Amino acid sequence: MADRPAALFAMRSRHLPEFFPPEVMGRLRRLVSVDPDIVAERFDNSRVLEALASVEILITGWGCPPLDQAVLAAAPRLRAVVHAAGTVKSHVTAACWDRGLVVSSAAAVNAVPVAEYTLAAILFAGKGVFAVRERYRGDRGFVLGSIVPGVGNFRRRVGIVGASRIGRRVIGLLRHFDLDVHLADPYVDSTDAAALGAHLMSLEEVLRTCDIVSLHAPSNPQTRHMLGAAQLALMPDGAVLINTARGDLVDTPALTAEASSGRLSAVLDVTDPEPLPAGSPLFDLPNVFLTPHVAGSHGNEVERMGRSAVDEVERLLAGRTLAYQVHQHEIVRIA
Repeated sequence: MADRPAALFAMRSRHLPEFFPPEVMGRLRRLVSVDPDIVAERFDNSRVLEALASVEILITGWGCPPLDQAVLAAAPRLRAVVHAAGTVKSHVTAACWDRGLVVSSAAAVNAVPVAEYTLAAILFAGKGVFAVRERYRGDRGFVLGSIVPGVGNFRRRVGIVGASRIGRRVIGLLRHFDLDVHLADPYVDSTDAAALGAHLMSLEEVLRTCDIVSLHAPSNPQTRHMLGAAQLALMPDGAVLINTARGDLVDTPALTAEASSGRLSAVLDVTDPEPLPAGSPLFDLPNVFLTPHVAGSHGNEVERMGRSAVDEVERLLAGRTLAYQVHQHEIVRIA
């Protein structure tokens, strides 16, 4: 099939078989002419530069270098960037938009495991599992049939901050439970929130009234430290903060102080800085549950993003509307 358009992979080469295992790679190679032995971890490699000269579709992933003006000049036929992962902010530059490139992202697909992680964290937090575990660990015993006071997920108030792809998916998952779900997002009105399955509130109202608050806002200058000492102080005693979005949404020293006092608990998959310094108190606090940025796609979930990218390539070549096209004006509001 000599008429297949030329494509090039741009990502860390070690991730290529995770995104595109044999079956998925085979399907992609029936659509485009692409050499899996040429993976652009840098754009100054001679083989990569030779490939860029004829490439029409760039298939990107984790570790793709920035697509600056020099890269685009070396790729005069490039018309589309299909990202097989989440955010495109680190590699899609202003030059790409100026060139009029079509950009697609698998962020919506990556939202699936993040929302699943968040759902589990919300339900565990509502059940008081983290504190109960610590008590059980300390006492080494319990009275069968005794009722643990103050826990449970019946009409628990949950606050979602940010109606992002992940935030919306989390709200959708929470529909199946007897929870009162509230949403804070300046770009959503009360009608839209109700359609999602949530009650619209201001951020301050969510923080004051919700037992569990889960962050799903993008990282930008306006949202940096959106939860600082003053905002965290609004949260009721015993509340739980969940962050699977970006670490810099939260002022880490302020959260550390609240958690160290025992007033607030936290489930943190992202932190600022990331990783935390080895001496951070957050590692040892019994009311803080830390994971190393694993809520997004890992293991067999990475293949799902590769499959999504191949689907997008197929749509592109068929002249159909892309399912996950990214537009320049959306950049400031997405992760």
